[in-house]
Amino acid sequence: RHTKTAPLPTYDEVLVCTPDTKEEEVELIVRRALSSDSQNQKIYCLLGAEKLAYKVSKQLESHFFRLLQSSTVPDYRFIIFCNAKAHNSYVITAFDTYKVTIPCYSMTEIQAYLSTHLKVPCGTAPVAQAFEEPYQQNVKFIFSDQAGMGR
Repeated sequence: RHTKTAPLPTYDEVLVCTPDTKEEEVELIVRRALSSDSQNQKIYCLLGAEKLAYKVSKQLESHFFRLLQSSTVPDYRFIIFCNAKAHNSYVITAFDTYKVTIPCYSMTEIQAYLSTHLKVPCGTAPVAQAFEEPYQQNVKFIFSDQAGMGR
């Protein structure tokens, strides 16, 4: 459900997947999503799940369906984000029956939402003050063509 006031996920709600993501990391987030503590309105997410190694993808499927059978949480919140163009991904195949296409938002809508949620409270983030911009934000993305050379 899209609301402009919904908070961004916290660090314990998101796992950004890479080919090096470990089975233990995937199992941990699935356990969090399907545990009785998950009814605290958190939304657990796997981002880029198509990048998981085949063995880890198989374990994700196994852990999810095993824990789902033993879970007492009727309204769990667990989202797996995959690149729609990654047709050879095991995760996409395994969870195909749960597939949902999300609506696309304009760049302006996304920027407005993020600027609302990424503002630094006054006087609490001296690092953010290093950026000379009219509004201070908690997150800055710095890109470089060479590793370790971002400025």
